[in-house]
Amino acid sequence: MTVEQNVLQHSQKHQQTLLNQLREVTGTTDVQLLQQALQASNGDLAEAVTFLTEKNAKVRQQDETTYYQTSQVSGDRYISVGSQADSNVIDLTGDDKDDLQRAIALSLAESNRAFRETGITDEEQTISRVLEASIAENKASLKRTHTEVWSDSPNPHDRKRIDNCPVGLKNVGNTCWFSAVIQSLFNLLEFQRLVLNYSPPTRIHELPRNQKEHRNLPFMQELRNLFSLMVGSKRKYVDPSRAVEILKDAFKSSESQQQDVSEFTHKLLDWLEDAFQMKAEEDREEDKPKNPMVELFYGRFLAVGVLEGKKFENTELFGQYPLQVNGFKDLHECLEAAMIEGEIESLHSAENSARSGQEHWFTELPPVLTFELSRFEFNQALGRPEKIHNKLEFPSMLYMDRYMDRNREITRIKREEIRRLKEHLTLLQQRLERYLSYGSGPKRFPLADVLQYAMEFASSKPVCTSPVEDIDSSAPPGGATGQQLPLPSVAEQDSLAPSDSPGAAPGPASAVTAAQQQRAPIHKPFTQSRLPPDLPMHPAPRHITEEELRVLEACLHRWRSEVEYDTRDLQGSISRIHRTIEMMYSDKAMMQVPYRLHAVLVHEGQANAGHYWAYIYDPHQHCWMKYNDISVTKSSWEELVRDSFGGYRNASAYCLMYINDKKPFLIEEEFDKETGQILSGMDKLPPDLKQYVKEDNELLDKEIEEWDAFQARKAQQDKLTLATAAAAAAASASAPSSTSTSSSSPQPMSIECSPPDNAAPQQDPEYMEQPSPTSDSKHLQEDTERAISRVAAEQEERSPEALLNAALKLEYARLLRFAQEDTPPEKDYRLQHVIVYFIQNQAPKKILERTLLTQFADRNLAFDERCKSIMNVARAKLDLIKPEEVNMDEYETWHQDYRNFRETTSFMITGLELFHKTNYVEALMYLIYSYQYNKELLAKGPYRGHDEALLGHYRRDCLLKLNEQAAAMFETGEEPEVTTGLGIMNELVVPYIPLLLVDDADKDLLAVEDMRNRWCSYLGQEMEPNLQEKLTDFLPKLLDCSAEMKNFHDPPKVPSSSTLELCERFSRIMSTLGKVAAHGR
Repeated sequence: MTVEQNVLQHSQKHQQTLLNQLREVTGTTDVQLLQQALQASNGDLAEAVTFLTEKNAKVRQQDETTYYQTSQVSGDRYISVGSQADSNVIDLTGDDKDDLQRAIALSLAESNRAFRETGITDEEQTISRVLEASIAENKASLKRTHTEVWSDSPNPHDRKRIDNCPVGLKNVGNTCWFSAVIQSLFNLLEFQRLVLNYSPPTRIHELPRNQKEHRNLPFMQELRNLFSLMVGSKRKYVDPSRAVEILKDAFKSSESQQQDVSEFTHKLLDWLEDAFQMKAEEDREEDKPKNPMVELFYGRFLAVGVLEGKKFENTELFGQYPLQVNGFKDLHECLEAAMIEGEIESLHSAENSARSGQEHWFTELPPVLTFELSRFEFNQALGRPEKIHNKLEFPSMLYMDRYMDRNREITRIKREEIRRLKEHLTLLQQRLERYLSYGSGPKRFPLADVLQYAMEFASSKPVCTSPVEDIDSSAPPGGATGQQLPLPSVAEQDSLAPSDSPGAAPGPASAVTAAQQQRAPIHKPFTQSRLPPDLPMHPAPRHITEEELRVLEACLHRWRSEVEYDTRDLQGSISRIHRTIEMMYSDKAMMQVPYRLHAVLVHEGQANAGHYWAYIYDPHQHCWMKYNDISVTKSSWEELVRDSFGGYRNASAYCLMYINDKKPFLIEEEFDKETGQILSGMDKLPPDLKQYVKEDNELLDKEIEEWDAFQARKAQQDKLTLATAAAAAAASASAPSSTSTSSSSPQPMSIECSPPDNAAPQQDPEYMEQPSPTSDSKHLQEDTERAISRVAAEQEERSPEALLNAALKLEYARLLRFAQEDTPPEKDYRLQHVIVYFIQNQAPKKILERTLLTQFADRNLAFDERCKSIMNVARAKLDLIKPEEVNMDEYETWHQDYRNFRETTSFMITGLELFHKTNYVEALMYLIYSYQYNKELLAKGPYRGHDEALLGHYRRDCLLKLNEQAAAMFETGEEPEVTTGLGIMNELVVPYIPLLLVDDADKDLLAVEDMRNRWCSYLGQEMEPNLQEKLTDFLPKLLDCSAEMKNFHDPPKVPSSSTLELCERFSRIMSTLGKVAAHGR
């Protein structure tokens, strides 16, 4: 190549680069306009941008009469979480020329830096940084509140790792982007080994020589520490704060701002590349040391192009490969578009064409192939990035053969064949459309149906009458007023009076007539005039001969058959072409470069704020895993598709990571060289990291030990308190005053595991205790006395023991009927008696017997001789029960479950009562706790609690009502209202959204989506800067719901209710709910 050709090629490439940059900066797609701007500016990018922006800019006028004032463009505040966000950026949306100049300078400086470091000029990536980051610079000056960080559970057992489950990463303040990327890389076992076995250069012990070493080497050590904890920690999740802080310093962003996955991944790989490069240079034995990060993540492609008729070829290095999403339906379409730029016909022709374009052909693919899906675009009119929610499909196995340079000629032939097939396909689809949408008017129908309708019309029975003849013109047309119906006869009046006038006594005809006149007259069609019996239901020809009908039917039938045949033929041809296109690259020669999907990074939300998580394939368990900050759960391909393809919700894939399926070392476990066993856990770690993890595990063990000791002391203190109270109660019961029926009230009866004569403390009544002898809730005593009276009346001569046995059987039979009765939703016998609850949940027989016996041993029974004798016998029987006959721990567990059931019922009733009073703020806590407690009960059996669907509905509806209230307050724009509304969201709604997501129920997911969409919709509206600031502070909290759920330590207080009161409240509220069925009962 001559010097002149080399200079010309460089000049052409530089011009194309400027053209691409100008297109991205200004958002202008008109190539002629872009070239005109470059010519007018003599190649000066700054002047070209000024030329275009001044030509296209339209300044909006503010309307002072509008409540929401339109903020000045320079005052717009947004958090940019879109593609390639950066903090040192400039607002391009205003009229400030200095900002424009600084933006261009930053863009060009970044472009030069990327070219020096990687050897390529990635215009799309660089300009995207400037575009979306241009909104973020103003945000740096705002005062931002610290994002709410979820606290750890105080119980260390809740934070302990179960078996060998993967370790999660704690969200330490909008760091889901960090978790998603780190987990994806950590599960590349080759990458994991490289990081864990990295040894820093020996000069690290000296003062770092430059800024890279000062920053990258400490980060590398923190990443090693983090990876070691993810390998061998006993914790369910670990804290990545140290590594995150180093990254945030580099991003120079506020700690509450969410980062972009692509930008962070670029930064991470750059740092790792630098760290390994320093080590490689120190250990190099060759002139050019190998960098494992480059070999793992970087590939090369050949750019073949034509610029103004001159051909060129050059090889470029690439890492993450950017792909446009808008306008494409699947990954292959994105790749095809990315591999071809401009008009490339001249590449394949011998003619000296002036057209420009280029093709990309991969010459070397990296073992780990990462695609960035550009789901954000800059809306120049609004001055901010917007997310693209279009659906984009991608395969689990991707064959890259068609994009390889060695298959260039074959691919070109196949592409030309596909182009020809698509042209033919378009022609066939147009022809088919003419058959399926026939007609010249606005409404069109399938031609086969049109012919069928014509055949049906012709075949209808011909009539000679007009469609309006023989219809009584005096009848009211379609219920028109002004015409009186004929009065009924006297007999008809007598028969109509009771039904038409309920409750009225029979009277004269005038009374009936007056009543009828008060009601609007009802026109009943076909009662005053009847259609002729020979008039058909559908229109029909008036005059048609049999010969005409025979010829017409034959023609229509033949034409319809021909149309149906042509339609089937066209549809078959279209299907065959589709199959041919799909199978174009299915031959073995084009399936030699397989890449398997390793990880999908998902973004949910809008361009300004959102949440990230990752789906990662586990090749050992052959399943997909969902890594959502601290939560690591098994997933499925179906769930991945739902969350990643887009088009369904605000969630969609943002980054795809494929690995070469012919290089198993990427995901293979390491083997011990001596024993041949797979290395796992702590065995995978080098000595320094083993010690680091060991020390951290010892801290957790110590924390668990201290927690267990504290809980043991607390339990001992509780037992001591109960024993003291029981002793005091026993002493009080033995005092003389306790036997006086006139001076003291009967003590409440308690079904407990303690001796029967130990009365429970008065201030803490149990579910069978009675607050006073005159309370309506003394029905339990009345039931007992009623059973004793019935058996005594039938068997007066029998002994007290025989009477007790008979009364026990009678009472049990009554309760058994209640347990087996099919009750309406507003009645629940489980609330009336513990035995009903025990029977429905199949409690052991010994538990039932002791509970019933305790009921008859109550001191509160009437003090006649008969009841006293039966009570004494019951108490004696209780004393005779041996410990081995009834497991008292099991007995107490069953009664504790019933206490929990009543407490859950109280929460539920209170919450539903407050909900129907529209007191949603107070209702929420009761509904939340009742749902959680009820869920724990139902885990033991279907009849342990209430209808889960019912509670879930009102819990969900309460959150939606609160969200609606808060949004309405925000829309007022008044400072107190806005503060109150956001307070409701931050304190009530946001902390409990994870509860709706945990079960992955469709209705709950849709509710969360509705709440998020309501607030995200404000992003497109104009509002005052202070409202915009509050909104951007709040949105990340709403969208990032991956943090640990709020703990249930301080439930709301509920007043104690007697059994009768509880049943009445339950009946009232369930009747209010109407037709809602209690399926859980």
